[in-house]
Amino acid sequence: MPVISVEHLSKTYRLGQIGTGTFSRDLEVWWAKIRGKPNPLLRIGEKEHGNRDGEELWALRDVSFTVEQGEVLGIIGRNGAGKSTLLKILSRVTAPTSGKIRVKGRIASLLEVGTGFHPELTGRENIYLNGAILGMKRNEITRKFDEIVDFSEVEKFIDTPVKRYSSGMYVRLAFAVAAHLDPEILVVDEVLAVGDAEFQKKCLGKMSDVAHEGRTVVFVSHNMGAIQSLCNKAHLFSYGQLVFSGEKDIVINEYLEKINAIALQSLRERTDRSGNQRLKFTEISIEDQNGNRVQEMVSGKDHSIVLSYESNGPVEDVSISVGIYGSYGQFLLMCNNEMAGYHFDGLPSQGTVKCALPKLPFSQGTYHVNLYCEVKGILADWVQEATVLTVTNGDYYGTGKHVPLGHSGFLANQIWSYHSKE
Repeated sequence: MPVISVEHLSKTYRLGQIGTGTFSRDLEVWWAKIRGKPNPLLRIGEKEHGNRDGEELWALRDVSFTVEQGEVLGIIGRNGAGKSTLLKILSRVTAPTSGKIRVKGRIASLLEVGTGFHPELTGRENIYLNGAILGMKRNEITRKFDEIVDFSEVEKFIDTPVKRYSSGMYVRLAFAVAAHLDPEILVVDEVLAVGDAEFQKKCLGKMSDVAHEGRTVVFVSHNMGAIQSLCNKAHLFSYGQLVFSGEKDIVINEYLEKINAIALQSLRERTDRSGNQRLKFTEISIEDQNGNRVQEMVSGKDHSIVLSYESNGPVEDVSISVGIYGSYGQFLLMCNNEMAGYHFDGLPSQGTVKCALPKLPFSQGTYHVNLYCEVKGILADWVQEATVLTVTNGDYYGTGKHVPLGHSGFLANQIWSYHSKE
């Protein structure tokens, strides 16, 4: 018997039709519409969104599925696919435009940092507040209180107002409350990415325990490793539509194939990007230690990631980030010019930026790259899955020994020794 039943669910938002802020801009939008022209206030690439009808954005469109009791369902897809909107509707944070959701049982949700917390109340008071919202009696909450505090590791600050908590402390306590107050259904968004690696592992273990107790988990994540280890089924969303569902491994492979296909597109022509385009990435390439362009990188060799860009004039105060992720979406490395002590205060209107990676520290495998740029603190360009890096085996340690295929990740210099007890 399904505990969640979603029938023809849709959610639409109306964009720019009413109240742009000034009469002149309202008139500009109206005049463009009369002439059959696109909204002049839309950012570059927005008109290309696959889910727009005129000035409407369909965050979800005609989605139907069921979730059985005890099932751990993974929801995957690129940013803007509608995953978080679905969870908000499931959690009754927002209402659907059309369609129905039937839920049997109590839902506990963790959608973003501090969901359901009152900043002026202490951690202790918020535990009781959240329990009351879930419909629990005070003695039930008291029975679970010590377990919640122990799991969250914030005992020292439990009587401190949560407005003084760090984002990590918020997440620890919010997840502990959501997972320990005996919900029949646990809904978790990507918010766990805020916590440290050890706490993420702890949370995944707790969600697994919840599932083994016969309760239901709906989990959104970009980390395919977490989806694979925790879930038994998965749904793939794209532009608000459920495009593929089934066993987790099959759905994950479908998703990765789509991501790889996107990454092979021309970077200059990509429209699925964000930012004001004050600076725009136009090409990404790889060079070896001699400055020759190559298609593959070799583990342990010197390589550079070369980014071509263009802008409408010289740019100052530029911060560029290159994020490298494993084939399953696990974050591995962030390269950033400012973080590394290199300040770009006068880039010409066109050119290239090079990030050198001496003795490439990756084992053989496939890696994805995200590009992000800010100009004077404002987002200029952000492209996810900008390219795919292929790394082949190299003699990183100079011993002729290679990391076995399938063990993708970091390599590091090692110093081994042994000591006799005789």
